[in-house]
Amino acid sequence: MTENTPQSKDEFLNPRSKYWGKFTPQNLAFNTNLQEFTNKIGLICSLETGGKISSMEAYQQIKDLWKQLKASKKNLLKDEPAEDQGKEE
Repeated sequence: MTENTPQSKDEFLNPRSKYWGKFTPQNLAFNTNLQEFTNKIGLICSLETGGKISSMEAYQQIKDLWKQLKASKKNLLKDEPAEDQGKEE
């Protein structure tokens, strides 16, 4: 039988992938935030699809997460050249 420790449950619910990009502490931190964002988006979508939360609740939660991710990018990658200049966010 497998162990059901809090750590193994967290690893199952929030898997992390290895970072293969250009290493800087800021890039690594942003990648961690990005992975957390995608995991939460998947969970919110599943809850909405299953009828546990409304579409508006899902939208608002995703919008809030997006704002947090944008702030993370702004704080961590402020010296990086913007690849999306001219695109509406």
